[in-house]
Amino acid sequence: MIDHAADLSGWLKGRADEMVALLERLVAVDTENPPGRRLTECAQLLCDAMRELGISTELLKLTPTARLPDPCIVRGSLGEGTRIVYFHGHFDVVPAQRRDQFEPQRRNGKIIGRGTADMKGGIVSMLYGAAAASDLGLLSRGRIVFHFVCDEETGSAAGSQHLRDAEMIKADALAMVTAEPTGGVIWHANRGAITLRVSARGKEAHVGQAHLGVNSFERIVRIAKPLATLAHDLLDKRTAFPVESEEARGSMLVVGGAAGAGANFNAVPASAWFSVDRRFNPEEDLEEELTRLTDTINRASAEFAADVTVDVLQKAPAASTKETDPTSALLARCVSAIEGASPQFQMCPGVLETRWYAQLGIPAYAYGGGRLNVSHGPDEYIDEGALLRCAAVYATFAGEILQ
Repeated sequence: MIDHAADLSGWLKGRADEMVALLERLVAVDTENPPGRRLTECAQLLCDAMRELGISTELLKLTPTARLPDPCIVRGSLGEGTRIVYFHGHFDVVPAQRRDQFEPQRRNGKIIGRGTADMKGGIVSMLYGAAAASDLGLLSRGRIVFHFVCDEETGSAAGSQHLRDAEMIKADALAMVTAEPTGGVIWHANRGAITLRVSARGKEAHVGQAHLGVNSFERIVRIAKPLATLAHDLLDKRTAFPVESEEARGSMLVVGGAAGAGANFNAVPASAWFSVDRRFNPEEDLEEELTRLTDTINRASAEFAADVTVDVLQKAPAASTKETDPTSALLARCVSAIEGASPQFQMCPGVLETRWYAQLGIPAYAYGGGRLNVSHGPDEYIDEGALLRCAAVYATFAGEILQ
């Protein structure tokens, strides 16, 4: 079926303007997360577009929370039979640097705007790639199931975790692909994540009576010091998975990426906090790394009997699919058939939604036309050519694996 590459390319080129128009409509819906605004509006737009392409769809409304007042998931299906390949994406985006990033521009072969690369552009490629595969008769022996979620940027509790907990992800699926901005590389592995908020209590007092206070900021500084030492030591723990550079092989820890203390400059702070963000390699164990962090914090706080609390904000395992897996080889052949060159396999430097599928034994990958180095930035964009080529890759992969 890889021989259908030319037919797929022609089908998609004839709909290039449609694809760009849909992407522009999606970008114009501000789905910044946090705070998670206009999610249902964007989801409804996706549902409408899917129906126009002949894709069956449903909109799942989830229970609102204080963190996410408008959670929802779009599910859909195209094709016949019980054999499944998952196409997965997220339609929430990180906060913009400027409001005009939600006014998409089409210029010099690029579509520019928040979410074009990560990953509304990838969603458009998946939808049109699936429609092309269907129209060309490549889905007669199986089907594509779509999962588009609303909170990938803030931990996945109302997205992929809900799908997994509700048993909506079938463990016998043949594969899963998500449209992250890999720039043409295949991410077959990702780091795990642990995010903590470490808080300390003290006693407030005016600066003129500082001797009556207990400085909570001093306490978190003392707790943060051994964590900072640990962060440097962890860089020497190298992964065996391929990565973008030798320097990126280390195991990662950031201390104090976010922090806060006190009410004003002229008062001893009664409360203070800082974040701890751990990104560990697939060779490392989630529970062991969480214990390492909490033990370090407990030892430091015990030295001065501090009133310290540790809140676990994120706890996600690492995941991987072997590069030698037959499904990995198939995806690489499909990319090569469209792009004209064999893709590299690499470990994603961060956390991927592939983990929710890989935990069930499903071969799971990220592949997309967006570029990581512009995602989340003020000039985020995706190349129109990449939009079309990725759609052809998705179509080819679905047709091959479902035959």
